[in-house]
Amino acid sequence: METTLLRAGFRRAIASSYNPARRRVLLLHASRRTYASPSEPSGPIQAARPINFTSDTNQFARSTTNSNKNTSQDQDYDRLLHRVRIVPASPSYFTATPRYTDDLLYLSSLYRKYQLLPRLAPGTEPRVAWKTLAEYRTETGEPVRQKGYTIMLSLLKRLNKIHTALLPVEVQRALQRYKRRIQPFFDRAKPIEIDELGRARAVGRRKACHAVVFLVEGEGECLINGRSLTEYFGRLHDRESAVWPLKATQRLDKYNVWAVAKGGGTTGQAEAITLGLAKALLAHEPDLKEALRRAGCVTRDPRRVERKKAGKLKARKMPAWVKR
Repeated sequence: METTLLRAGFRRAIASSYNPARRRVLLLHASRRTYASPSEPSGPIQAARPINFTSDTNQFARSTTNSNKNTSQDQDYDRLLHRVRIVPASPSYFTATPRYTDDLLYLSSLYRKYQLLPRLAPGTEPRVAWKTLAEYRTETGEPVRQKGYTIMLSLLKRLNKIHTALLPVEVQRALQRYKRRIQPFFDRAKPIEIDELGRARAVGRRKACHAVVFLVEGEGECLINGRSLTEYFGRLHDRESAVWPLKATQRLDKYNVWAVAKGGGTTGQAEAITLGLAKALLAHEPDLKEALRRAGCVTRDPRRVERKKAGKLKARKMPAWVKR
């Protein structure tokens, strides 16, 4: 014991002559060596006492066995809930978009499960209008990105290609959830009927023009707003445009035409009569649809005149001084 004290004293004396940083280190080592704990245990090692939980669980078990003590059951259940940690139902709970992640994982599992089922030929699958990204964001209340929603739509389109006769019920329910409430592909135009007088009534539009056309079998007469074709349209191009469906199908002398045109200019009215006349002609002869389509009479031209902008000479032409 004396040797140890002398050794410690000499070390402290030597350390006092060194710089302060090394002095602290030496003192630390000296203190560790001087006051070190014994290497051998002084007694047997004892384990910690077991955690003594309250008797709420035992009371809860006893109360559940006895159905007559409803009040005590509620009290014990409330005590038990205070010590229970609530676990999220979904593993995606801590992500930024848990509902989207769950939906994507569910669709992926469905595709892996039924990817070997027979598929429809390309182009024969049912046409479906899916929900837009804005609608899906409103439904889930999450900031879903466009790229992520595109991945989901690709899975939906793959599931939609499964053969209709073999489509599982769970896939049908999953697809129904992402469809729009109103499917535009199911809408069909009301067919034009021929009345008791043999007339077919159709409506045509072009730009700001509106034309109602009546077509009946006859000798080739044409009246527009109570005037003949040559009187109403001064330009030859407008006259040919008005009766172009009959001329393209070589039926100028087989039908009579009456039309009421409003709005726009003469060219727009002539093209509106073209569309209305083609629709009325299809009511009489539906087999002419391909010929009228090739002639460009069935579809409406959506183009409109681009109006002049402020600061420009025309719709797009800039003044000369700007170019300089």
